[in-house]
Amino acid sequence: MFANYLIGLREGLEAALVVSILIAYLVKSDRRDALPAVWLGIGAAVALSVALEATLELTSAEMTFKQQELFGGSLSILAVFLVTWMIFWMRRTSHALKAELHGRLDHALAMGTGALVLTAFLSVGREGLETAVIVWGTARSTGENTEPMIGVALGLATAVVLGHLFYAGAVRINLARFFLWTGAGLVVVAAGVLAYGVHDLQEADYLPGLSNRAFDISDTIPPDTWYGTLLKGILNFQPDPTVLQTTVWLLYLIPVMALFFLLPKGGPKKKTPAPAPAAPGTTSV
Repeated sequence: MFANYLIGLREGLEAALVVSILIAYLVKSDRRDALPAVWLGIGAAVALSVALEATLELTSAEMTFKQQELFGGSLSILAVFLVTWMIFWMRRTSHALKAELHGRLDHALAMGTGALVLTAFLSVGREGLETAVIVWGTARSTGENTEPMIGVALGLATAVVLGHLFYAGAVRINLARFFLWTGAGLVVVAAGVLAYGVHDLQEADYLPGLSNRAFDISDTIPPDTWYGTLLKGILNFQPDPTVLQTTVWLLYLIPVMALFFLLPKGGPKKKTPAPAPAAPGTTSV
């Protein structure tokens, strides 16, 4: 549940920040008449995200076991790509998000209502669609449906409250630090989802090595105990992973985590040109 709470909180907070920036800009620009179009686009994005989640559940329910494993494993790997792209995108562009959204909104205001609806839809829809795929993947990896949904719902609810407080100016947090540490947490979650996706593909006979275990500590950490369930829910921990699962987990976690912390915020810094030499006969101040 905690992993899905973290996903809901982070993705929801990104969407809440986008919404608060759009609404605040329209209010300060004395364009309250454009607010219904923005809310229409936001509502459409939320509806599409819910529809995608429902479609994934219904589609997988009508498949054979091997088809389910192939479908689930493929979507788990897709979810990992989405998580990875999301955390690096936010780390690189969060400092310029406000200016970028203001530019899009100015352009949309000049084009009319349809462009406003589309701008709001695209700005929020990306987070919503990512959340739907990621949550479905993590739900499959834990083998539960109810708890992951409760976790993501609580995360989204927390994000909505924080977004409202940001808009009202009632609370301030260091967003750079928040996105840094939640991003690091999601790298760990994504590594577990990737390993579980590989296991699904092994069960579907699309990858070899299903019976080749890296280790088995099921006697030490039984999966049906409270701590085994906790580790599985938070870290997607499996006490008897295959060699391929363990290898993929390490090959993802170590370089991605290192790159995430080593990458400077806002991307590579531009070099500041050296000052021109002073003309003869002058002195520098």
